[in-house]
Amino acid sequence: MKMEQILSIRKTHIALSAAYAAVGDMSSLKKELTDALEDGFTISELREILMHCYAYCGFPRALNGIGALMSVLKEREENGLKDTEGAAAETLPEGTDKNLYGKQIREELTGVRPTAAYALFAPGIDDLLKEHLFCDLFSRGILTREERELVTISVIATLPGAEAQLRTHTGICQSQGFTVEETIVWKTLIDEKVLRRPLFGLGLENTENAAYFSGQSFVNALVTDPMRVTNITFEPGCRNNWHIHHKGGQILLCTEGNGWYQAEGEAPQKLTPGDVVNIPAGVKHWHGAAKDSRFVHVALSVPAEGASVEWLEPVTDEDYSKIN
Repeated sequence: MKMEQILSIRKTHIALSAAYAAVGDMSSLKKELTDALEDGFTISELREILMHCYAYCGFPRALNGIGALMSVLKEREENGLKDTEGAAAETLPEGTDKNLYGKQIREELTGVRPTAAYALFAPGIDDLLKEHLFCDLFSRGILTREERELVTISVIATLPGAEAQLRTHTGICQSQGFTVEETIVWKTLIDEKVLRRPLFGLGLENTENAAYFSGQSFVNALVTDPMRVTNITFEPGCRNNWHIHHKGGQILLCTEGNGWYQAEGEAPQKLTPGDVVNIPAGVKHWHGAAKDSRFVHVALSVPAEGASVEWLEPVTDEDYSKIN
């Protein structure tokens, strides 16, 4: 049975919209939002998906997602397309005890449980969970509880180190009607379309040279002898400092996403999968991802006796923003 026969178009759009917003892949998010509108989503439904994201990936990602939706709607309006606003959010009666209301919603979702250790240690965060997450967000309507939990697990699935929370919320989502079969297809969907495991593997977080990178990157050493071959993954907006390869040059093989390369004194060069960059020794340069796309390349260090890398100043935000 095909994936789309197990996971509905609606649930697919919800999952991908949330996950793309969580990882900051704005170009994919805009396409997904456009497709969702074409498939009958209302503006309020998409807005609610992105608003719910903030509880799990923070305001910056959620606000960027809402900005992407605004951009899509503006472009569609300019092209003569009128999208449906949809239902307004529900409001609680004045005087509602938000702490008690949130506690009831949480218990309906998870069952009655002993007080968690984190709540005993930091009762304030437990109050925020009850009053804001389970009360303010879940009381808004527009999305069903199952759909809100689908947003939740789609965001958490993109977060390293959140496996325990993912297990918990996957269980909650299933208690609201999400089937085991849907869960299996959903995981494959997120892995293949959003996390997009790099062709040569993600590797480890680039802590060794983190001081010379603006943003997050990952490094997977493929070969170390007789030449160094490394797969480097740049998260959206990440780039390395200006630097020079002395004596031995470098070759970049671009495998995924959109990126940039610039040699000193030359115009920036946009990079896409299949591009090859030959960087001679002694050339001052930088490379990295576009602001709205993850970028992956394989870097081959040309062997030479006494070869070294000289790291220089960062690419300023001002200069970087001019080309994105």
